[in-house]
Amino acid sequence: MKSFLQLARERQSDRAFVPGKRIEREVLERIVEAARLAPSACNGQPWHFTVITDEELLPQVGHATSSLGMNKFVKDAAALVLITHEGTNLSSKLGSGIKDKDFPIMDIGIASAYLTLAAEDEGVGSCILGWFDEAKIKELVGIPRKRRLMLIVALGYAAKPKRNKVRKEWSKVVSFEKY
Repeated sequence: MKSFLQLARERQSDRAFVPGKRIEREVLERIVEAARLAPSACNGQPWHFTVITDEELLPQVGHATSSLGMNKFVKDAAALVLITHEGTNLSSKLGSGIKDKDFPIMDIGIASAYLTLAAEDEGVGSCILGWFDEAKIKELVGIPRKRRLMLIVALGYAAKPKRNKVRKEWSKVVSFEKY
């Protein structure tokens, strides 16, 4: 069993998936369950996860993520998880207003991180997408007009080996006690 730090080190944005290799339903359920259990401000849980695996719908949604040369790899994804911004509770709304911070957006980011780390734990590659035709996907999937599709996580089995993770030096991004 991998440690959390090992999962964090090994998780990467995979942009090449093995075509046609499906992810078992039970595996997908465990991955999405991790996102559902993610923390959120005032327990607002401002999300809805729509998992796309249907062989006819998947390429249509995948096509709506690709334009200007972006996200061509999504055509080989085994599943897409659409994360829609839903309403949140009153405490989270008030806190967002008082503190001038968009807690629901942060919460969705946290949930997507949990989702991708759970995928890594299951041996499934992932890539978080923010570039897509929101109106087209909402139409294809039936997301209500007043909801926002915030992120899509492409899932599949990685077709390329792990890369060396490049990060800024520790001293450039971490300090103790003072900035």
